[in-house]
Amino acid sequence: MNKLTVLGAGACLLVAGALASVRVIDQPAAQARPTSPAAANLHLAKVTPAARRDIDYAALDARLQRMVAKPSMVGLAVGIVENGRITFLSGYGETVAGSGEKVTPETVFRWASVSKGVASTMVAKLAEQGRVKLDAPVVNYAPGLKLPGGAEYRATVRDLLSHRLGLYRNALDNKLEEGQQPALLRRELASLNAICQPGTCWSYQNIAFDASSDIVARAANMPFSDAVRQQLFDPIGMTSASMSREGLVTARSWARPHSAGRRPLEVLEPYYRVPAAGGVNSNIKDMALWLIAQAGGMPSVLSPGLLQTIHTPVVKTPGERGRLRKFLERVGDAYYGLGWRYYNYAGHPIVGHRGGVSGYRSLILFDPQRRSGVVALWNSSTSQPGGLEFEVMDMLYHLPFRDWMELDKVPGPPAPLEVPEEPEATEAIETIALENVVGGGARASR
Repeated sequence: MNKLTVLGAGACLLVAGALASVRVIDQPAAQARPTSPAAANLHLAKVTPAARRDIDYAALDARLQRMVAKPSMVGLAVGIVENGRITFLSGYGETVAGSGEKVTPETVFRWASVSKGVASTMVAKLAEQGRVKLDAPVVNYAPGLKLPGGAEYRATVRDLLSHRLGLYRNALDNKLEEGQQPALLRRELASLNAICQPGTCWSYQNIAFDASSDIVARAANMPFSDAVRQQLFDPIGMTSASMSREGLVTARSWARPHSAGRRPLEVLEPYYRVPAAGGVNSNIKDMALWLIAQAGGMPSVLSPGLLQTIHTPVVKTPGERGRLRKFLERVGDAYYGLGWRYYNYAGHPIVGHRGGVSGYRSLILFDPQRRSGVVALWNSSTSQPGGLEFEVMDMLYHLPFRDWMELDKVPGPPAPLEVPEEPEATEAIETIALENVVGGGARASR
C-alpha cells in the first residue's frame, strides 16, 4: 500500500471519527429527559426582590411587628407573592409563648380549612385525567357518604366541593371532635333532616366535604395523602407539607398551638382524620409556592383549565359579606367555588380562603390576573391578624390606606362576645336560597 493510500485511509478514518463524535455529542441532547415539574419550579422557591413592584415592604414589616406584639398573638409567619414570584417571607414572635424560640419561614403550622383548596384541586386534577366526572352523582366515587333521603344519588361531586349537599352547617362536627370515626359519621349523615335539596342551598361542611378524600383514594388507587404528595406537593416543590399530626410535631421547627390568651394547647387529632377538610401542615414558604401554583404560575402542574374549574364562582354567599362587615367599603359580592372563596374587591376579582382549628389560624388571598397575593399562618386562636390580607391588596391596587388590622384603633368598652372566626375547621355559616345560586335555574351555573 502506498503512502497516498495510507493517508487517504487515515483521512477517511478521521472523518468517520469526527462524524461519530458529532453523533455522540448530539445523541444525549436528542434523548435528554424532560425536566421534572419540581426541578422546573425550583427557582420559584427563592425570594426574588427584583419582582417587587407595588408593596411597601418596610411599612408592612413594621405593622406586622406591631401585630405580633398584641396580647392575643404568639407567633406569625407571612409570605407575599408579586408577579408570580415570592417577594417576602418572614416570621414573627415565638413558636411557644415565652420560649424565645423564634418563628422563621421554615416553621411549620397547620392550614386548617385552607386544606379544602388542596382537596378540590386534587379532585379537579383527576377529573382532568378522566378519572372523575364532576357532575356525576357523588355516590359513584364515594359510596361511604350517605345523605338524607338517598340524596347521594342526586348530589354531584361539584355539589360536594361547593358545600351544597343540603345538610345543616358543620353537620356532626361535634361528634368528630368527641373522637368518633369519620367513616361512621358519613353514614350517619343519612339520619339527619335535610335543609334543602342538593344544589339549592349553601352550608359549610367538614365531615361530608372529606368524602373528597375517598373520591381521590378510589380514583387514584392510592391513599389521599399519597396522591396529593405525588401530583401536587412534590411537583410544586412543597417539601415541608404533610397531612398528619406526626408530620407537624416531628418538624424541625413547628409552632405550638395557643389560646387567644396565650395558654398552650394540645395538638388535637380529630381534623387530621378528615384531611381533605383540615389536615394540611406546612411552612410559609411552601404555602407561598401553593399560592403561585393557584395563581397560574405552574401550568405544568395546574393547568389554566383546572384553575378555572375550581376558582369559578358557583354559589353566591351574601352571609360572607356580613362576616367581612369591617371591609365592606371595598368588598363586593362574595361567592364559593370548589374549595375556594371568590370576592370582588374594589372591582378586582380575588380568590382565597381562611382556616381555623384549635390554636391555629390561616389565610390565603390572591389576584389570579396579577399573580400576586398573601399567605399567613399563626399559632393562637385569635382573629386579630384579620385585615392583613386586605392591607396587602390595598398596596397592590394603590388604594388609600385603611387600618384593616386595627392596630391604631382606640380601645373602647368590651364588645359583645362573638363566636371565634372558624373554630375547629369551620368557615362562614349561612344557607343560600335557590334564587341566589349563580346562574339561577334549577341548579348552579357550572
